Amino acid sequence: MPKITFITSENETISVEGTSGSVMQLAVDNDIKGIDGDCGGVCSCATCHVFIHPDHFEKTGVPGEIEKDMLELDDNVTEYSRLCCQLEISDSLDGLIVTVAQ
Repeated sequence: MPKITFITSENETISVEGTSGSVMQLAVDNDIKGIDGDCGGVCSCATCHVFIHPDHFEKTGVPGEIEKDMLELDDNVTEYSRLCCQLEISDSLDGLIVTVAQ
């Protein structure tokens, strides 16, 4: 079962495991502060913005065009920014570390 570690804006480290769905849904289900997922995971807001740990960015790959467009609306974007609604949980994400952007 893949384990994802979230680092909140308060520097709290929370590791959770998931089997399916998106990283955003995993965060919402586990009450990760700063991950709201207001749009329900359809990539039409940026309330699930995270920074992928640089050593783990290859696990997630680059954002698609729609995701890039949504990220452009956020002032706090870096080269490691992703919307975690666009990250499907899979074994390849095991050990992923993300920092909540908000």
